[in-house]
Amino acid sequence: MNRILVPTDFSEQATNALKVAAMLAKKYDADIYLLHMMEIPMQHIDPGAVKSDIPETLFFMKLAHKKFEDLLDSDFLEGITVHETVKADITFNEIKDACKEFNIDLIVMGSHGASGLKEMFIGSNAEKVVRSSDVPVLVIKNHHESFDIKNFVFASDFKNDNRETYKQAVKFAQLFDAKIHLLLVNTANNFITTYESRTLIDDFISGQTFENYTVNVLNDTSVEEGILNFSAEIDADLIGISTHGRQGIAHFFNSSISEDLVNHAKRPVITFKI
Repeated sequence: MNRILVPTDFSEQATNALKVAAMLAKKYDADIYLLHMMEIPMQHIDPGAVKSDIPETLFFMKLAHKKFEDLLDSDFLEGITVHETVKADITFNEIKDACKEFNIDLIVMGSHGASGLKEMFIGSNAEKVVRSSDVPVLVIKNHHESFDIKNFVFASDFKNDNRETYKQAVKFAQLFDAKIHLLLVNTANNFITTYESRTLIDDFISGQTFENYTVNVLNDTSVEEGILNFSAEIDADLIGISTHGRQGIAHFFNSSISEDLVNHAKRPVITFKI
């Protein structure tokens, strides 16, 4: 992990994410790319706009740079190389483009985390980033005094299209010397036996050399509740899930989305694109 991208709107949630990114940067001697996307009305950035609009545009830019300067003076960024980037438009392709331009390994971003995992992602800034990102996205909800991953839940349906995301999860776990807890949640509407579930997982991980894992099959009222309950039971430090481009989180969690999962979990979530 050499380069970490942190989108920021200078909110408390964004600062929480930046603090986690700083911990990772110090641990792995990585650079942070701090990206702020300003929402400037189009008439202020239109080349054909009247001259009187230009001072307001400059005001927005200077304000953003001042916030950057204040943020860069933070003690938790001391000793870290931080690159400042300001974009004058909110399009989430900007983040994808920045990842390619700077060869980013990980995006760390904050979320208000409204009720439920779908509400946390679908229709929110975080979901739009997840949908457009080809690199893992670590979503931080709360303040962390330290960020150390020991127990990492990787929840999946363990179909073949998740194999590459599991490899990414393993790489992330190895950075922390963390144990991965492979989790398949059975529900009444999508039920297979415990034997079938374990066989599915065993086939899924066959050929992998990573050995620091457990295999877990849980029956619950919904996939979301199962992930929540299991993560609470083992006091997980991180939940990992796969996403599928535009389908985003909905690819993993069918249409039945619990409104309690992330709201109660209070845990970071990392997504890996299939």
